[in-house]
Amino acid sequence: MILNGVKLTWLGHATFRIETPEGNTLYVDPWIMGNPVCPANEKNVKKADVLLCTHGHGDHIGDAVEVGKKHNSLAVGIFELCLWLKSKGVAQISPMNKGGTQTVAGVKVTMVHAVHSCGIQDGDQIVYGGEACGYVLEFSNGGKIYHAGDTNVFSDMAIIRDLYAPKIVMLPIGDHFTMSPREAAYACKLLEPETVIPMHFGTFPLLTGTPAELQKLAPEVKVLEMKPGQTIS
Repeated sequence: MILNGVKLTWLGHATFRIETPEGNTLYVDPWIMGNPVCPANEKNVKKADVLLCTHGHGDHIGDAVEVGKKHNSLAVGIFELCLWLKSKGVAQISPMNKGGTQTVAGVKVTMVHAVHSCGIQDGDQIVYGGEACGYVLEFSNGGKIYHAGDTNVFSDMAIIRDLYAPKIVMLPIGDHFTMSPREAAYACKLLEPETVIPMHFGTFPLLTGTPAELQKLAPEVKVLEMKPGQTIS
């Protein structure tokens, strides 16, 4: 797996910190302070230029408002979710929708489909948060990463392969709320990546899928089991 100067840190669940060769810091699905598997030394976010939000569930945007306000981060997400973040005090937003591409902090960000729900819990109400999505990220060095967000497998993952050909993909495997290893293995056949980084597993007892199960079912790809707080570069 070649990252060519990109640093990738898994903070547990679906949260990743990405540091670009240009020195910019992006968080995907910023659930940090309340994330029970995020290491204590990672709870205090020191820099966050961009927040990439796949959908509005609390275990994905739980700290987006606090981090966005503290660091004046640029929040990227589907239109309705970005408007909600702005209403909560996140000053900088850059809404988009599926199929769209924009460049933020030197990274080419394409929003792609995901199959999941997206209600935002706002106090004692559930408000409309648009739709769930994933992101294909292309860096200045030409490397491409696909973060699938929360999703089941869907046949259009083959389109993501054909159009963008990401070599590194982050796939949820926990089951119950997302794909299990069985569906994720089928996703690997559609996406044809070189490396899969499992996510959204083990955080809670309900999330029973394991990287070992995925590797057994998808022997054609390298399954890289990261530990919370681990950085690869």
